[in-house]
Amino acid sequence: MAAVLGSTGAPAAVVGPTGAPQWLRRLGSSLLNIWALLGLLYLFLPIFVIVAFSFNEPGNTVDGSFRPTIRNVRNYQWGRFSLDAWSDPFRFEDLTDAFTNSLKIAAIVTFVATILGTLMAIALVKYRFRGKGPVSTFLILPLTMPEIVLGLSLLALFVNAGVSLGFVTIFIAHVMFSVSYVATTVKARIRGFDWRLEEAAADLGATPSRTFFKVTLPIIAPGLFAAALLTFALSLDDFVITYLNRGLETTFPVQVWLLKRSSVPVQVNVFGTMVLIASVTIALLGLVIQRRRYRPIT
Repeated sequence: MAAVLGSTGAPAAVVGPTGAPQWLRRLGSSLLNIWALLGLLYLFLPIFVIVAFSFNEPGNTVDGSFRPTIRNVRNYQWGRFSLDAWSDPFRFEDLTDAFTNSLKIAAIVTFVATILGTLMAIALVKYRFRGKGPVSTFLILPLTMPEIVLGLSLLALFVNAGVSLGFVTIFIAHVMFSVSYVATTVKARIRGFDWRLEEAAADLGATPSRTFFKVTLPIIAPGLFAAALLTFALSLDDFVITYLNRGLETTFPVQVWLLKRSSVPVQVNVFGTMVLIASVTIALLGLVIQRRRYRPIT
């Protein structure tokens, strides 16, 4: 940093290394921080609303009385603070069953899609084979195709194949688009993987399976963990594809859509807050484990 001298020999302005005045650089830094804060507020405001409305008691104070209104019955307007929904989160059986069904589908889809996507990612990065380019291209298509088109295509496929719509068709549909997310995420993780480590393990007498579980898997585990979390969230949240291929099955997003026509109980926000707490807890645990794993030896 240097001082610019004026005609009288006194310093006229303080100039940074890039030639810009120091006050201008501080202003730019402050504006950037404010802009980032507004961006984060825009992203997290709906989440704050979900958490806040899980403590809502739908109703409206009119002349000292507490009465439900049409907007309040749908939990769109704040009534007053209450812990009733948290004290009985499983009050509505249909909503609870739909939420349990979504968790079950998401867990099975995550398990299957993570395995298939990981194997595909390893094959695409590690090996050379005919048709590798088209396979990589087709792998991206589910990520770029509109969900309504994908859902209708799957519906036509199931109907023409004579498959009854239900749990199985939802599972197949979710695995189909989740594999692309898993493969893409894992590919990014293993793109810089040193495959000579596997060769070294083989030279030391390790079998291919032992090499994979003892050498390859621990190194790519963070990518698998991220892909599994992403798959679980996508499956739990999906509405369009699920709605078109569900038959008589009901998942949590579909049930919320059906409830929207009459009333939206506060328990919807309670379930959403539960998922949020679980997601944050898992993410923090993963961060702690990763830091302990890569803690430098002193």
